[in-house]
Amino acid sequence: MSRILAIANQKGGVGKTTTAVNLAASLAELGQRVLLADLDPQGNATMGAGIEKRSALPTVYQILLNQVSVRDARMRSEPGHFDVIPANRELAGAEIDLVNLEQRDLRLKAALAQVADDYDFILMDCPPTLNLLTVNAFAAAEAVLIPMQCEYYALEGLTDLVNTIKKVKQRLNPGIRIEGLLRVMFDPRSTLAQQVSDQIKQHFGDKVYDTVIPRNVRLAEAPSHGLPVLAYDRQCKGAKAYMELAEETLRRAGITAGETA
Repeated sequence: MSRILAIANQKGGVGKTTTAVNLAASLAELGQRVLLADLDPQGNATMGAGIEKRSALPTVYQILLNQVSVRDARMRSEPGHFDVIPANRELAGAEIDLVNLEQRDLRLKAALAQVADDYDFILMDCPPTLNLLTVNAFAAAEAVLIPMQCEYYALEGLTDLVNTIKKVKQRLNPGIRIEGLLRVMFDPRSTLAQQVSDQIKQHFGDKVYDTVIPRNVRLAEAPSHGLPVLAYDRQCKGAKAYMELAEETLRRAGITAGETA
């Protein structure tokens, strides 16, 4: 059975998509079978994996409407060596289309269950809002990975996200938990970043990943080429950091690199 992780934070620009694409590629590099589901209508994870979102059909939108299966919609990220359920702008209408449908919160969970044995990890790149798409991801996930910058406002937004996870736990998914908090775009020269990092570690303890993702120009450049950073510049600090994150993810799951779940 696959391990299903939602990568979420309702604050935009905190590295969710960067983490989703590069963690997927790094896990694949370590021998894992990975599926990345793009749940953001912007389709940035789709593009970052090297897939043209405008021509990507069917998408997660058709999956949520029960028009196609995951096996029909998934595409291969050739540079990343993982599978992708693509997304594009039509996904923006999903909220309206789903509102009157039965089990609207559980549709993604049911769809992913059909391919659970095909993968070791299923990662979901959530939109930067706590909407029905995010709720579907939380209902399907066993855990949530939260990328966050070490800034003051990030702490305030984290409270809202934790409360949403608690509500989903009560109503839809009793087994969901916080997998970990990932410090991203980290600048060790910043006193504020160090202070906020210390606060996060004091409050969340071992839920905070040991791995820290630094600010890195190559990480920012890679998506414009439709490449995970491993395929763009595997020697840069960003690529090495995401490989460390993948290794830490496997350790937490009790998996040795090269083994499958």
